[in-house]
Amino acid sequence: MSAPSPIRRGGPRFGDSGRLLQQARIAGPMPWVIAIMIALTVMAAAAGLALNNIADNARDEIAGGLTVQIVEAAPLERDRQAERAVSYFSNREDVASVRRVPDDELAELLAPWLGDVGQAQEDGVPIPALVDVRLSGPVTALRLEQMREGLLAEAPAARLDAQASWLGPVFDAVRSLQILAIGLVVLLALTSAAAVWLAARSALGSNRGTIEAIHHLGGTDGQIASLFARSIGIDAALGGIAGLLLGLSAIFILAQQFQGLGSGLVAGGGLGIIDWVAIGAIPVIGVVLAVITARLTVVAALRRML
Repeated sequence: MSAPSPIRRGGPRFGDSGRLLQQARIAGPMPWVIAIMIALTVMAAAAGLALNNIADNARDEIAGGLTVQIVEAAPLERDRQAERAVSYFSNREDVASVRRVPDDELAELLAPWLGDVGQAQEDGVPIPALVDVRLSGPVTALRLEQMREGLLAEAPAARLDAQASWLGPVFDAVRSLQILAIGLVVLLALTSAAAVWLAARSALGSNRGTIEAIHHLGGTDGQIASLFARSIGIDAALGGIAGLLLGLSAIFILAQQFQGLGSGLVAGGGLGIIDWVAIGAIPVIGVVLAVITARLTVVAALRRML
């Protein structure tokens, strides 16, 4: 009686893919390469999401905001024009709120640059009066010009500026950093795919004899590619978990440092639930990318090899 054929319905079964690949998973470089790439991707993605939140919160906060400065050296005339400016905006239907900034609050704002504001005034440094205005709609160039003309008729020493214009360069810088973060994420993804491609090619070369034997037993290119993809997928999963933990650790350390800066633009850069979900999906995407890359690489190489 002849021995039973090793080929069964649905193709041969080759057991654990680790038997095919001679290189041990943990001992090999692939999990560590993936871990480094995932950690860097997590940090870059978190930075990009935080910058996006900062920009969105800043835009919402200053949307419709105007600042009026009464630049007048004589205190009595400055106060008179400030009151007329407040009255002008209070009588407009498109103004949601108007408030003159108190002198003590203004002195506190200027203290980091001028020191004692009272002493600065005695030394001849003119301190303007500030009026904070909030419109009921967005600030357009036409509305701003119309308000400026009407304001100058009431307070000739007034200067009217949209708060958004002050932060224009900041928004441009944030946008550039966001583009840089996106580019870094894409570059890391391509680098990870290249590392998987090199690992798959190396494994194919070191297991050429085994692959030929499997072909003689009736194994198909798809089955062999599945073995390699499964092994590399496990390596990528191990590296992805390690990289995620490393990236999250770095994020929390940096978050503690930025919290010490207090309020301001940085305070609006906190990550929300959707942001954390997106960050948590990075290792999953990395594993999927590694498996697909490995399978396509192996299939293409087998067609040229055999």
